[in-house]
Amino acid sequence: MQVLSEQELQIIDKIRQFSPPQVAEIEDFIDFLSQRYSDRQFVTAAAQAAEPSLAQVWENPEDAAYDEL
Repeated sequence: MQVLSEQELQIIDKIRQFSPPQVAEIEDFIDFLSQRYSDRQFVTAAAQAAEPSLAQVWENPEDAAYDEL
């Protein structure tokens, strides 16, 4: 069984003060935050994965003159 931290217990106590519809809003907001964080991780991972492929395009002698602009 997992033991809750003091912060988690405080959050639970605060949530218990709300009505069921308000708790549903809180849950929706938590889901929104989770999705936003997940989306950011995906974009970062995609950029990192593409970087080696794009390095061949960006870093070549033909385009070196543009680096100085």
